[in-house]
This record gives sequence, structure tokens and C-alpha cells, in this order.
Amino acid sequence: MTHHQHPSARPRARSRRRASLRALGLAAALLLPFATAGCGTGSAADEAAGGAKSGGTLVIGATGKLPNPDTVIGGAGFEGKRLVSFQLYEGLTRYDLSRADGPAPITGALATSWKVADDGRTWTFTLRKGVKFHDGTAFDADAVLFNLDRYLNRKSPQYTDALGAAAGEYAGGITEYTKLADDRVRLVTKEPNGHFPQDLAHVLIASPTAVKKTGTATFSEHPVGTGPFRFVRQQTGEQIELTRFDDYWRGAPKLDKLVVKALPDAAARTAALRSGAVNWIEYPNPDDIPSLQADGVRVVTNSYDHLWYWILDTTAGPWKDPRVRRAANYAIDREAIAEELLHGTAAPAEQAAPSGTFAHDPANDTYGHAPAKARELLAEAGYAKGFSTSVTVPTGGSGNLVPVPIAEAVQRDLAAVGIKVDIRTTDWSTLIAAEAKGKVARGSQAIAQSTTLFQSEALLPLFIGTDSPFWTGHYSNRDVDRLLASAGTATDRKTREADYTEALKLVTQDAPWLFVVNDRNPRAISPKVRGLVQPQSWFLDLTTVRVER
Repeated sequence: MTHHQHPSARPRARSRRRASLRALGLAAALLLPFATAGCGTGSAADEAAGGAKSGGTLVIGATGKLPNPDTVIGGAGFEGKRLVSFQLYEGLTRYDLSRADGPAPITGALATSWKVADDGRTWTFTLRKGVKFHDGTAFDADAVLFNLDRYLNRKSPQYTDALGAAAGEYAGGITEYTKLADDRVRLVTKEPNGHFPQDLAHVLIASPTAVKKTGTATFSEHPVGTGPFRFVRQQTGEQIELTRFDDYWRGAPKLDKLVVKALPDAAARTAALRSGAVNWIEYPNPDDIPSLQADGVRVVTNSYDHLWYWILDTTAGPWKDPRVRRAANYAIDREAIAEELLHGTAAPAEQAAPSGTFAHDPANDTYGHAPAKARELLAEAGYAKGFSTSVTVPTGGSGNLVPVPIAEAVQRDLAAVGIKVDIRTTDWSTLIAAEAKGKVARGSQAIAQSTTLFQSEALLPLFIGTDSPFWTGHYSNRDVDRLLASAGTATDRKTREADYTEALKLVTQDAPWLFVVNDRNPRAISPKVRGLVQPQSWFLDLTTVRVER
């Protein structure tokens, strides 16, 4: 049977815009720390060091509130998706998180293979046989169509605006979905979409039987997917307990239980780790790392898709001149920020493409610490005596590291070449809400924040494309737009990578941002936690992890 979206079910342009902004705000809000290939704990080394014991309970202290566990709704960014959503559910595809030596590729999950027609819009997916949901019911093509109806078809009894908005960025381009057989479906997109397999990793599949049993309104209280862990209980937004799913198609996880606790205060996370209330914390305060390591705690890092940066208003004042923007970039001592302030949990960002992504070409590293060159460019642009400006900085927020101290370090470096910066602080939600409306909280000429560029390719045009509804400092380069359009429609991975690399090279040259650091995604774990592979990704495979007794 073929499902077409009814005309009344198709999102209006304004609805699509809201969905994009919502996803953008989440992506920016979820911009999390990334790492250099340093200290990933590979499972082979762990087996040699710690024996082959498995099981135990892993208790993780997260940096923010936990997501709504109803499939795509989330609401806690990529951290919530990493620790909860991707543990309960899967999409037709998934990230292969088994290696630490390169960006995580897309591989099959609930689908084993797929092919795209010559039109670039028509995709056929062969589904994995023998997969069970946590409630024992079978996964099949009907389950795929049921979930797409729930996300896209306003006439479905299971549809809600919240689900439609949350799914919009990843599934909103689907115009037709058809069952070809119990183990085959055809999906058609409105436009050619080269990153469609990546998008589908985020279109999570729930048990139709469970959804019908509980109803959409209360499904979040009893979530049922096909992921490696199944739901036990939760304290909404604060703590969730999961248990091993013995019938998981990739093999049962080693852990007996997984508990995730919301611990947004960094000091509280450190205290919980020291006391044994948790045995793993996300993003430890950099200042706490030396003493934690002295106590035997392991801090693991790896490069990934993260950039902490300033967005500059490229259409007004001194920032309108690219020479001024380049001068400011040359003024920053990134090495000192990464090593001294952040204690090695970040790497200097000398170009637009984060170092842990396929778009990063070392040949494009441009902005080392060169204050003399900065002064020369400022003089050339007519600002030999410098100028005054302002930046809005969040006081916290997922992926923002320690934003005020970083901004103060940049402020000192800019002052040394004559650029005087007024730092204006605000809370993260206020900053993101304003950006979603195309504005800057507190009326500054720049915004400091973190972001991801490639963990979801669907979002990239909203960050560096012309006429984005999101506040981007009004940046526009038609050559960048052309490269993004070419990459977005190319199903060939190498073509997309080449286009993205060239686009980010142009962004580096234009310098619409101050490129500061790439986070290394640090997490602090008890020495009893073994088997973790720290990938170059926001996400994690927890099936290999165990806790020694």
C-alpha cells in the first residue's frame, strides 16, 4: 500500500521553517564537546587489562535534563539522543561507532541495504529480518509505515504536532512511503537528498503495538523500541533506568543496567563521581581533571564535529570588512585557551571545518596566533587605533564548555590588538530563542556559542547558507551556496565530502566567525568501567561497555 501525504498534512512553509529552527536551536544547543584521537579506551586493550567480565550497572551523570523518551521528540539535544533515545530505539540506519580513528560512517540498522534510483529521490530499503521490539512483537515494513504516518500524516490517530515538528528536519522531505513486501519499503523524497541515509538514523522506529496500547499521549511513559536497552522506569527529565535487551539483533549488551541522571551542575557531577553515586560523567569541569586523574579516574577524549566560535555581524560596523574579521582571528591565542584554560580538552580551531570531520583539510588551517599580522590588517582596513564592539555569551548550555571564561580569554587577546569587547551574558535558552527569530540577544554585534556542522548534514545550509532564517551574522557567499546545493543532492559520498571541504575553505577565508576551539568530548569514568570505544562522534555504542564489580 502506498501512503501519500494528504495536501492538508504537508507542512506549510512556515511550519517547515519552525521545524528547521527548532532543530537548529537543538543542534546549536546540543553542540557538544569533541576530541582529538587521544585517549579513547578501545575494547581490545580493555580485555587485555581487565579480563572478560561483563555486566554490572553503568550510572551516567549527564550535563542537562533528560529527553522525552518518545522516539524523536527528545528535547535534550544530542546528549539526550546519545544517552537515551539511541539506546531505546533505532532507525533504518545507524552510525557505526565501533572505531575511534575516523568520523563515524553510516551503516545498516533496521535496514540491511538500500539503493537510490537515477532520479536521486526514490529509495528502496531492504529491511532486517528477525528483529524484535522490546515487547516481543516483530519489526517489519508495516512498522516503518506506521511510524512514518505517526510523524508525517496529520490524519493518523497517532500524529501530534510535537512529533511532526521534531521529525520535520529528518523526515520532512519524504513525500511517499510504500510497502513493497514485508521486508522492503520504498521512500520518495521531494528533492534529491544525498544524505538521506544519514537523516534516517534519526527517524526512530517505535513498536506499533505498544503505541496503540498506550496511545501517543502516554507512550513516553512506556517507550518500546528495538534498541540495545529497554525501558524500566523514569523520573521525568531527571533520571531514567534501562535494562539489557537480551534479544537485541546485534547481540545483548554486556551491561545489566544503564541509569542516566541529570546533573547539570559541573561541581555536582564531579562530587557524584567521587562519591560513587555515578561511575561516569559527561564533560567534567576542566579545572577538576588533574585531581580526578590523580584519584585514578580516566578522562577519555577524541576529536569530533564541534566548534566553539563567535558569529560576527558581517553587514554592520567594522565586522563588515573581511580584513577586520581576519585580523581578529589572527589575534586569538587558541593554544593557550585549549591547553591552559581547558586543560587539553579542546584543540585550537584554525579553520571553519572541525578537526574531527571529513571536511577538515590541514592545508586549510589558516589562523595561528599572529598579533602583529592582526595589527597590520586592522591598519590596512582603517582601524589602526582599534575599535569597540560587543558579544553576547551564554552562561552555560550543552556543548558550550565554559563559555564565559573562554570569551574573557578571547576578549583579552582582542584587546591586545586594539579591539575592545563588551561581554554581555545571558542564559542559553534566551540566546537560542533570539537566534531562532533572526536576532541577537542583548543587541550585540556578535554571539559566542558552540555548534555541530556535519553530525547532521541537513542543518549545514542553515548555518552558512544565504538567507537562513537563523541568525548567522547575515553571512552570504553564493559560491558556498552552490557547493552546499551540489553536496546536498549528491548521493556519492566522495563528491559531497569534496564540496563540503571546498565550502568550508571559503568560509575560512571569508572569516564570518571567530574560530576558537574544537572540543574533544571529554568524559570522566571510573576505572571499573571497561570496554568503551570513544568514537569521533556525538554518539556512543554502549553495547561493549561493562562495569567490573
